[in-house]
Amino acid sequence: MIDVVDVHKRFKSGNRWVEALRGVSCQIDRGRFAFIVGPSGSGKSTLLYLLGAVDRPTAGSIVVDGQDLLAMSESAQNGYRRDQVGFIFQSFNLISNLTALQNVLVPYMPRGISPEVRQRAVDLLTRVGLGDRLDHRPYQLSGGEQQRVAIARALVKQPILVLADEPTGELDSRTGDEIYTILRQLQESSDVTLVVVTHDRRFIRPDDLVLEIQDGQLANGNGQVHGEVHSTVAAGS
Repeated sequence: MIDVVDVHKRFKSGNRWVEALRGVSCQIDRGRFAFIVGPSGSGKSTLLYLLGAVDRPTAGSIVVDGQDLLAMSESAQNGYRRDQVGFIFQSFNLISNLTALQNVLVPYMPRGISPEVRQRAVDLLTRVGLGDRLDHRPYQLSGGEQQRVAIARALVKQPILVLADEPTGELDSRTGDEIYTILRQLQESSDVTLVVVTHDRRFIRPDDLVLEIQDGQLANGNGQVHGEVHSTVAAGS
């Protein structure tokens, strides 16, 4: 599903160059729940956004579902982000003057919303417990409810990959538990590949794939299925 080979990411900050990623290589199988963990500034989010073609690596290769992201034109990358990748952010990123249903349908607004897509959005909101909140605007929803809207928005396009950056970072622990329960239920029922950046290891299960990054490299020399070595993941030098 995802094949990352010797990826480097270098960018300029002020008068100095920063090596955000230094030779990261990994594989993530289709349908896996994977976590990227590590201290702040280690390169976790950088790797996540490279997987989503939000940014390009300085060197290396990234292939997702047989698609070489670096070989794509800008328009092809735009289509990949729009049609194949769902994004979930810490800050929800909902549009304040739109209802929950309209926020879920935002990815389709430029192209027109078919009855089938609208029904899929209603069904997703119902599955995440917001069937009676379709017409509520973000200010009328709790933080946890807003994140549920964001999850439905990420999944309405039926993506092959969902990328979540600290999805419970602004939520209390109980609400965080609920969000991860929803994520796992939706991931297991759709077989989507889900990659999550987090500081909180409480939500990691024994069979999850864990990529631990420190100073731009996979810290343990290879990825782990929580507690044991997973042989398909290896760090670059």
